[in-house]
Amino acid sequence: MFNKKTALAASMALACAMSGAAASALDLSGETVEFVIPFSETGGSAKWANFYAPLLSEALPGKPTVVVKYMPGAGSTKGANWFQDQSYEDTEGKVIFGSSGSTQFPYLLEDPRVKYEYADWNVVLASGTGGVAFLPPDLAGKMDGLDATGLQGTDFIWGSQGATRLDLVPLLAWQMLGMSVEPVFGIKGRGDGRLMFERGEANIDYQTSAAYLDNVVPLVEAGQAVPMMTWGALDENGNIVRDPTFPDIPSFKEVCEATPACETSGDAWEAWKAFFIAGFPAQKMIFLPKGAPQDAIDTYTKAFNDVIARPDFKELSEATLGDYPQMTGAPAKVMLDLGTKVPASAKAFVKTWLHDAYGVSLN
Repeated sequence: MFNKKTALAASMALACAMSGAAASALDLSGETVEFVIPFSETGGSAKWANFYAPLLSEALPGKPTVVVKYMPGAGSTKGANWFQDQSYEDTEGKVIFGSSGSTQFPYLLEDPRVKYEYADWNVVLASGTGGVAFLPPDLAGKMDGLDATGLQGTDFIWGSQGATRLDLVPLLAWQMLGMSVEPVFGIKGRGDGRLMFERGEANIDYQTSAAYLDNVVPLVEAGQAVPMMTWGALDENGNIVRDPTFPDIPSFKEVCEATPACETSGDAWEAWKAFFIAGFPAQKMIFLPKGAPQDAIDTYTKAFNDVIARPDFKELSEATLGDYPQMTGAPAKVMLDLGTKVPASAKAFVKTWLHDAYGVSLN
């Protein structure tokens, strides 16, 4: 599935070269750009958006004020449906939208609430990310090294945005490990799930990398949480390896290999891997609305390239977002393709699993 890697690497040079291109006629002097994300202000998407907003403000022509606007609801489909109704003609480059895996998954699974079409939007940045699952110290002690068999007799409670969102990646992973995890559906953002964990209302959680670095590492340092595993990352050949942001934490693949109940082959594994790729290496993307002219796309692409080329960007992004690729131009389009397409077999498996495990019926 990841054979596009060669094309991705080859095209990055062209995308980066655009950072030296002349600015377009788009001038946003004195304007306010709304950076809309379809989540609450407590999760990883909020951290990501608030990281980029001031840097983008400096890089866009006219240095407009970039304001993050939160539009949570219906597992992010509310905000995405709203963005689908926007047009460049009406917004004139002053509205951008931040999508996440939790927005991509309902689209992939043909959720009837989805009224948006990614093919109508214009991607200008794609950010990979990771995720870390964690436990209270007493439960983490039930694992035997990487073997999660000792967790199989525990009743877990977890705050979830919904089984058809990005949360299906951990839900399926935990089930593959033989764990009994009861999701409490309906939270508006992953940060709300973390707060449930902190209050003792949940005894397992995961956060995407930005939120984990900012909000969970202090819990780990205080002895209130212990990392269980990451979802991993992809190497250049499409193999799942340890997440480079968390090299000391094992990947789900490693934990699965060490747990007799779990297998890294077969239908469940192939479905998990397909949705992991769609949800994490290709997780977060920024779009201009439908009808955006090429000069506006080029303007935003150049602005993001200028941000990425800053001498302090690596230090800033590692501390805030982790060590993941930030892509524009052709590489971003490759990520869009990976994030919005999965094999039919994986889609069919997940739909059946959602129905059998959670009573979720999708068209």
